[in-house]
Amino acid sequence: MAAQEKVAIEGAHANAAIELKSIHTIRTLSMDAVQAANSGHPGTAMALAPVVHTLWNETLAFDPDDPIWPNRDRFVLSVGHASMLLYSILHLTGVKAVNSKYERLGDLAVPLDDIKRFRQLDSRCPGHPEYRWTSGVETTTGPLGQGVANSVGMAIASKWQASYFNRPGYEMFKYKVYALCGDGCMQEGISHEAASLAGHLKLDNLCWIYDNNKITIEGHTDLAFSEDVATRFVAYGWNVLRVVDANDQAMLRRAFATFGKTKDRPTLIIVDSRIGYGAPNKQDTHAAHGEPLGEEEIKLTKRFYGWPEDAKFLIPDDVVAHYKAGIGARGGALRRAWFDLFAKYQAEHATLADHLERMQRRALPVDWDKDLAPFPADAKGMAGRDASGKVLNAIARRVPWLMGGSADLAPSTKTRLTFEGAGDFLAADGHHGSYAGRNFHFGVREHAMHAIVNGLSLSKIRPYGSQFLIFSDYARTAIRLSAIMEIPAVHIFTHDSIGVGEDGPTHQPIEQLFSLRSIPGLLTIRPADANEVVEAWRVIMGLRHEPVALILTRQALPVLDRTKYASAEGVKKGGYVLAGAVDETPDVILIATGSEVSLCVAAHEELLKQGVKSRVVSLPCLELFEHQPDEYRQSVLPRAVKARVAVEKGSAFGWERYAGEGGAILAMRSFGASAPLKELQKKFGFTPEKIVELAKEQLARHKA
Repeated sequence: MAAQEKVAIEGAHANAAIELKSIHTIRTLSMDAVQAANSGHPGTAMALAPVVHTLWNETLAFDPDDPIWPNRDRFVLSVGHASMLLYSILHLTGVKAVNSKYERLGDLAVPLDDIKRFRQLDSRCPGHPEYRWTSGVETTTGPLGQGVANSVGMAIASKWQASYFNRPGYEMFKYKVYALCGDGCMQEGISHEAASLAGHLKLDNLCWIYDNNKITIEGHTDLAFSEDVATRFVAYGWNVLRVVDANDQAMLRRAFATFGKTKDRPTLIIVDSRIGYGAPNKQDTHAAHGEPLGEEEIKLTKRFYGWPEDAKFLIPDDVVAHYKAGIGARGGALRRAWFDLFAKYQAEHATLADHLERMQRRALPVDWDKDLAPFPADAKGMAGRDASGKVLNAIARRVPWLMGGSADLAPSTKTRLTFEGAGDFLAADGHHGSYAGRNFHFGVREHAMHAIVNGLSLSKIRPYGSQFLIFSDYARTAIRLSAIMEIPAVHIFTHDSIGVGEDGPTHQPIEQLFSLRSIPGLLTIRPADANEVVEAWRVIMGLRHEPVALILTRQALPVLDRTKYASAEGVKKGGYVLAGAVDETPDVILIATGSEVSLCVAAHEELLKQGVKSRVVSLPCLELFEHQPDEYRQSVLPRAVKARVAVEKGSAFGWERYAGEGGAILAMRSFGASAPLKELQKKFGFTPEKIVELAKEQLARHKA
């Protein structure tokens, strides 16, 4: 044998050995962490270790030293229960931690001690990956299907950012998005919605890796799942590839390379795997999926791997060196080249460079609110959705990365951007369509829309998605996750009450308002008139870590005369004294949100005629109000005043906090009905006359 050939063969053997050693390190870390916690899912992490190793060390454009580099590839672990798979690779590749101010701290994002404390209090390795808690985690996953839907938003963001920022000689954005999903993700309806839209938009920068292990919690997937996934995705317009053995790195490399060359369609790579690979007695069982293997089983598995049986959390030095020479060197070079290019870009395209930096920091252009103006008083009024549409367009003209759409309801939610150049985000087909558009058409896909909005927000777009309030229930998981992740996604809901009228109880939200208010960290804002809408948007645009549910009316609301009543600037405090002397103790307080505030103002005027000193308190955002100092809250709702009436065309639940013990609550205590709005208001008592009656009853009760 020639010396040169011998060296090549020995090199190949050495390379194969370190590859396998690296893969087994991921597997054994996952087994040991789950066993130490006596909780978790080792099986998928063991089976997919070759997939994640090959993707990260050979393909992913990602720099462990800078996990927030704007043009990095994104990796989403949609199968969040396999979190040790992600924590292992984050540790082995040396991903650095980043704080909330976007500063790299230099410490490891996932120290080994935190892996040893997997699923324990304050560990950087919680049960499911959490964005903002563990650097390198691109999105919070756990509820199956959410991650893949987030990935569609990230892929859309990459296409839009490339269209807006890239210039000849300056390719600032071209990142790809990879999402690892499983049978559970494929069965969830949200994945169907998201995959359908991704295919329609021809997102060729998106790759889903489907772990086809045929196992769910209850057992083999044939208990409930027998569809042809490959054919389904071909029908969606995806390119479908297959790797018949998750351990076949050559086939994995070929699949990733094929994705990189595929144009005009997203890619699905179906990877056949054996859950709990190498565990002799746990193959294809629930135990390998949802329980620790047990000490004896781990020893047998390590023996199968050729691993020291009694070693725990073993990380060989040459494995760490292998990752440094792979993703560390490649990712570092890519990131440095990007920043070198950006320095030249700043000199040649200063405004765009400024926008890019501001967008990454969730900052705004200096003149973002220049076109905002108060609405004049108008008794006939304007619907909340109409006022919001005008304000949204005024802001979006000056904030190029503010964009969004609706679940096929833009004409009703008034969320279309209509100024010149706004355009539609559509796949180009040679005749029309552009990824430069800022109006998204999500189709009738409420759940996926809100998860995609989350993905856009995670990519530093300022996104919104809109629909009717009643259908917020379809998307609650995605809305809740935006709050957990502390991202400023905007969820716009119109048709906010029985004011929907003839559409009837199926479309009239009752319990939805307090359902949304119960989500920690979510700001639910329900403006009372057009000027409260203006101030609501001022609040929204200033947020960096809080999502918002903006609740708007279909019906017209009087635009209150702010020379007579208090300024709408009180919205920023969540609640304020709208009518009645602030420095005078009232006889009775009328409390309301949204469309009911004008009813209380009318009742207030009538009570004044009758010699009753009333105060109207507008509470557009209970969460912001509760954040105010106690002194301010007492100035608005003084404890000494027990006579109170709270009014809202939603559930009475929760209003006792503000009405007080024995206070009157005029709210819905049943579902609505199909009838014109005026008839519904009479039927359910939402009239100034009824509010006056309740106020007098309160006065009499408390005097007695």
